[in-house]
Amino acid sequence: PFMDPDVFPNSLEYWGPTGMVFFRNVQVRWMPVKGEHSLTLALERPGASGDQGVYADRVELQNVKGRFPMPDISGAYKYSQDWGYVRAAGMLRLIKWDDLLDDQFDLSGDATGWGLNLSSNLNAGKKDVIRLQLVFGEGIQNYMNDSPVDIGIVNNFSNPVTPILGKPVPIVGLVAFLDHTWSEKFTSSVGYSRQDNDNTEAQSPDAFRDGQYALGNVLYTPVPNVMVGGELQWGRRENFSDGFQSDGLKVQFSFK
Repeated sequence: PFMDPDVFPNSLEYWGPTGMVFFRNVQVRWMPVKGEHSLTLALERPGASGDQGVYADRVELQNVKGRFPMPDISGAYKYSQDWGYVRAAGMLRLIKWDDLLDDQFDLSGDATGWGLNLSSNLNAGKKDVIRLQLVFGEGIQNYMNDSPVDIGIVNNFSNPVTPILGKPVPIVGLVAFLDHTWSEKFTSSVGYSRQDNDNTEAQSPDAFRDGQYALGNVLYTPVPNVMVGGELQWGRRENFSDGFQSDGLKVQFSFK
């Protein structure tokens, strides 16, 4: 329930907005309330990844293994009306890692990941749907559509036994799209998405920090089950601290 699939725009590009929560996870869910007001609670399969950062080549880190002693806990509340809906979802998770190497260091640790996902579809008249999402939290990157690691490294040199620590990486994601119907045969989607990661101090300089994503299209449906369209797409990646950024611009034509 942490993901809201109705935020996904009507795009030709397959992967989708970088700032969107998009992970169809294995889960056991309970839906005690349905209808105008709906409530969903779930236990989800846990999982996360860590960044060894500037110490990735140290043998002391090669035997640090992740462990997930309990499921991720998620829930969502949705209020629906003729004008659309508003939705609030939450996530809470426990991430542990064990140092299996018998040496002078103890690099074991744990972190709490959490996130809030606020989303909406708004019907602006009969021809427009506005799709919105704001997500923020720490250590929830594996639930995002296009994100880096959940846990980063920080220095702790004052402790000779545990000189480095793991820390959940804070993240903010945004999605804002408009789907417009021109006529019975022509539609368009236009919008923007981004995500921002607050990298930890000992992540490598080329670690992913920010991603941006935008597109606009025109789709033509001459008869049922036939569609042809063109789409202009743009994306940008920025790294943590090495000054690197790269833009991608693409035009895509598709037929179905």
